[in-house]
Amino acid sequence: MTETTTFHTTQPHMLKESKVYQSQTLMGGLSGFESPIGLDRHDRMNALRTGDIGFVHSWDINTSVDGPGTRMTVFMSGCPLRCQYCQNPDTWKMRDGQPVYLQAMIDKVARYQDLFKSTGGGITFSGGESMMQAAFVSRVFRAAKEMGVHTCLDTSGFLNRNYTDAMIDDIDLCLLDVKSGDEATYKKVTGGTLAPTIEFGKRLAARGSKIWVRFVLVPGLTDSEENVENVARVCEQFKDAIEHIDVLPFHQLGRPKWHELRIPYPLEDAKGPSAALKDRVKKQLEAHGFVVY
Repeated sequence: MTETTTFHTTQPHMLKESKVYQSQTLMGGLSGFESPIGLDRHDRMNALRTGDIGFVHSWDINTSVDGPGTRMTVFMSGCPLRCQYCQNPDTWKMRDGQPVYLQAMIDKVARYQDLFKSTGGGITFSGGESMMQAAFVSRVFRAAKEMGVHTCLDTSGFLNRNYTDAMIDDIDLCLLDVKSGDEATYKKVTGGTLAPTIEFGKRLAARGSKIWVRFVLVPGLTDSEENVENVARVCEQFKDAIEHIDVLPFHQLGRPKWHELRIPYPLEDAKGPSAALKDRVKKQLEAHGFVVY
C-alpha cells in the first residue's frame, strides 16, 4: 500500500493580519541590484566560490530584530538545515535566488551608510543560511567595515568551518540560533547536528564578536526543562560574548509558504507557547545569569 502525502491549503483565518504576515516574511524583492544574468553555469559557480556574486532571495530596510538601529537585512538563498518551524522554506535552495554582483551589494551598503551611522544600524546577512556563501558575505562585511558600518550575521553556525578567523573578525554581532541544547532534539528539529553551533559560538567569543542568542520555543518540541537547561549550558560556553538571549515564541506565520510550495508541514496543528510556559523558560535562563527577552 502506497502512503499518500497530504498537502494543505492556507485559509484566510490562518493569518492573524495580512500586514503582520508581510512584515515577518520576505517581501523586499531585489530592486536596485545589478544581476549577472548573462553568466553561464560554469562562470556562475566560479564567481560564487570567489564571492564575486552571491545568490540573494531579497532584502529590506528595517528597524525590527535583525540587530541594533536601522538595518539593511539581506536574505541569502540556500540552507543545509530543514527546521520544522522554518518561516522561509522558499530560501532553502540556492538556485531559487537571484545572482547579484558583489560590487552591486557593496554600492547598496554605501548608499545607506549615513543612515546606518546616524541610527547605530548597519547591514545584516540572514537567510536561508548566509554561511553557505561565506566568500560573498565576508567580502561585503570587509567593505562595510572599511566604511565604518556595523555588521551582523544571522546564522545557525552549522557551517562553522566555512568561516576563517579573519572573516569572523569582521563580524561585530552574531544572531546565533541555538535551536536546541542537546543533539537528539537538535536532530529532530533541524535534521543537523548541534556541535558546529557550539564551536562557532566559542570562536566568536574568542575573536571578540558579540552574540545575541535566539531560541525558538515550540511546545512539545523544544520546551522541556531538560532541553532549556542544556540551552543555558551551551550559552555559558560563550561567556561574556552574549549580550542577551531572545526566546522567540513559535508562530504559524510561515505555514502559508509550506502550503504554497507543497511541502508537508510537520507543525500543522502546533500552537504557540502559553504565557506561563514563556515565563518558565525565561526564568530558567535568567537563573544562569543571562539577560533574557
